[in-house]
Amino acid sequence: METPARVDIAQRIDNSRLGSFQLTVFFLCGLCLFMDGFDTQAIAYVAPTIVREWNIQRSALGVVLSAAPFGVLIGSLLFSMIADRIGRRPVLIGVTLYYAILTLITARAASVNQLLAIRFIAGIGLGGIMPNAVSLVGEYSPRRARVPVMMVVGNCFSAGAAIGGFVAAQLIQSYGWRSVFYFGGSIPLAISLVMLFALPESLHFLAVREKSLHKIRRWLQRIDPSAPAGESTRYVLTEKAHRGVPWVQLFHEGRALGTVLIWLLNFMNLLNLYFLTLWLPTVVADIGYSAPVAVRVGATLQLAGAIGAFLQGWLIHRFGFVPVLATGFGLATLNIALIGYPGISLALLVVVVSIAGLGVVGGQSGVNAFSATFYPTDIRSTGVGAGLGVGRVGAIVGPYLGGQLIALHWTNQQLFLASAVPALISAIVMAALHWVVKPKAVAAPLVGQASAYPN
Repeated sequence: METPARVDIAQRIDNSRLGSFQLTVFFLCGLCLFMDGFDTQAIAYVAPTIVREWNIQRSALGVVLSAAPFGVLIGSLLFSMIADRIGRRPVLIGVTLYYAILTLITARAASVNQLLAIRFIAGIGLGGIMPNAVSLVGEYSPRRARVPVMMVVGNCFSAGAAIGGFVAAQLIQSYGWRSVFYFGGSIPLAISLVMLFALPESLHFLAVREKSLHKIRRWLQRIDPSAPAGESTRYVLTEKAHRGVPWVQLFHEGRALGTVLIWLLNFMNLLNLYFLTLWLPTVVADIGYSAPVAVRVGATLQLAGAIGAFLQGWLIHRFGFVPVLATGFGLATLNIALIGYPGISLALLVVVVSIAGLGVVGGQSGVNAFSATFYPTDIRSTGVGAGLGVGRVGAIVGPYLGGQLIALHWTNQQLFLASAVPALISAIVMAALHWVVKPKAVAAPLVGQASAYPN
């Protein structure tokens, strides 16, 4: 009797060449992240116009700016665990459709309270995008290209926030602030419909759960036509499914300290990122620059972050996560402190904002990629989502704290000196991961212990 063929899913994907099937997955996940970045940042771009149109104090928007991150916190924790149970595909499609509809509803807000409620509810859906898109991309990437691919696709979030700033500036000028949300809701609505027909499920997930073998067979053939595809073929993964609550597994098998440090890193960097992202346009407008200029300075932070993520992806592939990200956060510390320097020229402001964006915004893509390589398949979305979930607490605290400090009449110099502290802590925490993660190849497989250094 013929012995059934045994196919290792991870090995086949690791040794494959990037083809149109995988590129389609990366493209769709990148589009999701692009619009996630646009919609997350949209409220900051329209804030100066809303302050003027509704005749409210800028500090009144502090709670509104924190509403979506608070929703994202809930969504990232909730949908990450759901995805590890039912799959990345249905969750990613569902949350994209969900937040698209809520973003369209945002355009109808007529008061601060309505804006607050709608942004919170929309944020719940936004929270499911990043952990599932990052996990899906990592699981379809060959080993040799995994980190660069994850960095590039993860960087689409920053690209969406950056390009969105220039788009928003034109939309606001031509059609008013509500048009930003009509645009931001209609695109992901279309994306969700395309994904319904074109996005596959994670082969890692299906193999671990031993589900839908016919789909594994069909999709693996698209990646590697030489893979055995008989009815009796067994599809396996060189890691076992963990039993019990996924959250508990984050602290097992030597992952406890790494998990805690990843959580602290996410908290500090997202606190800083969201403070800078959501308050920078308003602060620049308050200095005396026009709303379009203020929006473009805010977009510069994101654009520099997008460029920084590409650059860091290349550097991480050569030198490892720890030295590259720790250096980036260190440079960001110095330049954030300079943003509020009294009498700073617009040209110098753009320079220091750009370097801050390279480190903080670009660095978050690296943190996400590091998290995804740290956890095994069946708790990967939970691991990435948990880190981002804790980080979202920082994302809530940052904008809210900014509003409170502004209400206390802190100067811009004091505000940005305070904002430099989380960047410094991020650099220290990233350096501390040197003693947690043993030096291995940076492009290590997604199973087992992740690496921070190349050989």
